[in-house]
Amino acid sequence: MRSLTQFVERAASIQRHGTATICGDRRRTWSEVLDRVRRAAGMLRELGLAPGERVAILAPNSDTYLEYLFAVAWAGGVIVPINTRLAPPEMLGCLEDCGAQMLAVADPFVAVVGGIRERLGHLRQFIYLGQGRVPDAYVSHEERIASQRPAENAGRGDNDLYALFYTSGTSGTAKGVMINHQGMFVNVLQWIAAVRVTCQDRFLIVPPMFHAAGAENSLALAALAATACIPPAFDALESFRLIENEQLTNLPLVVPMLDRLVKHPQIERFDLSSIDKITYGASPIHADLLKRAMAAFPGARFFQIFGQTEGGPAVTCLAPEYHVSEGPCAGKLQSAGTPLIGVDIAILDEHGRRLAGGETGEICIRGAGVAPGYWMQPELNETAYVDGWLRSGDAGHLDEDGFLYISDRVKDMIISGGENVYPAEVERVLLGHDAIEECAVIGIPSAQWGEQVHAIVRCKAGRTASAGELIARCRERLAGYKTPRRVEFRQQPLPRGATGKILKRALRSPYREGGG
Repeated sequence: MRSLTQFVERAASIQRHGTATICGDRRRTWSEVLDRVRRAAGMLRELGLAPGERVAILAPNSDTYLEYLFAVAWAGGVIVPINTRLAPPEMLGCLEDCGAQMLAVADPFVAVVGGIRERLGHLRQFIYLGQGRVPDAYVSHEERIASQRPAENAGRGDNDLYALFYTSGTSGTAKGVMINHQGMFVNVLQWIAAVRVTCQDRFLIVPPMFHAAGAENSLALAALAATACIPPAFDALESFRLIENEQLTNLPLVVPMLDRLVKHPQIERFDLSSIDKITYGASPIHADLLKRAMAAFPGARFFQIFGQTEGGPAVTCLAPEYHVSEGPCAGKLQSAGTPLIGVDIAILDEHGRRLAGGETGEICIRGAGVAPGYWMQPELNETAYVDGWLRSGDAGHLDEDGFLYISDRVKDMIISGGENVYPAEVERVLLGHDAIEECAVIGIPSAQWGEQVHAIVRCKAGRTASAGELIARCRERLAGYKTPRRVEFRQQPLPRGATGKILKRALRSPYREGGG
């Protein structure tokens, strides 16, 4: 049986006294992590967790978060990581959709939960993950596990549900991607093989664990019995300090994080020579950024990982030998690499027919790591999973060497700073303003974020609205990364096709061509 809990069991067996996690002043061995996982699982069961019930977690990265990635499964439950960047109504939507029975909350989010608590009647238990005074109606995680009897493994694995990772839909409503044990187990091993990591690696875990990719990094280092250095959030200066002091070797990032590191004015003060591997995702790397990054991390090998939550999450990898601008391997930097072992990619047209090499169509994915579907959304599953293929919603093509190139997003999704933004969600908020006649939200190039959210609006006759007013409206109702950075006002109706749909490709064109 393939169970993700096997990773932490094995790590404690082969590296009992090896350092598992470094989190602030705390250092824990793999035997200590396994003990805490078993005790936390016992606590969850005593609190009434039944097999298959959902335990949500709302917290920044920490050693305790990593433990929960195993403890909930050990107890027989399903973990639901909640995006900490969501606005409270969005968090509420996720919690209601999954029907979570328990919610584990860290200090920064106790007040947030308090603001929506009256609508969380379906939750039976609130668990406090902090070190301070335990809030009313919460139980203390640390106090309970200190005296808790370790639990036996519930034995979930293979096709049993492991986690629900929420991502916004094109309709603007939350959708829970179901990840089972077998799928994530296989994808972790695929990622390990592609990125060439070993038990000697020491990871800096800065991608958020509430994302499938961040969780996968955490699961992978446990599979290897490697070491994780886990700060609560990404900070360039703190990252430099940890790399130097802890001799870290593996740096998983999204491209905007790498950009912030190499542009930091104090980067030359630190010895970063221990970094051997840098994995990055969310967008291809620009040649200028790669050049600066290679100078800042001269001994590092660079790996680009493309994927999506539904895909495993890792789907393709651009290996280090292709991160060059000259020589026989040059010319692939703008690609997303080649499929991981065991992953099939096909470019299909709207009728499901396979297109020839070089032709652009929808990127479709097949493999053991692909998620089985969306939580309680059978109609969405019917359209996303067709004839054994996951239709990714991304448009692209394969070249003659099997390298994948992503050209656009079939469903107009924006990726800003590694976060997915679906325009319909932002447009709905803007259209709620009584002065707005029509609007379109698009992604435009950004040196800092890869893409930034850009709103184009037309006001009703005789009505006005300011950019600041509309941005503030979005900021109140949406996560910060979904809020438009700029609002452009148009006097004329937005371009529409024969069916009446706004032609976003036409709106994006001036920016893609450098005209805006």
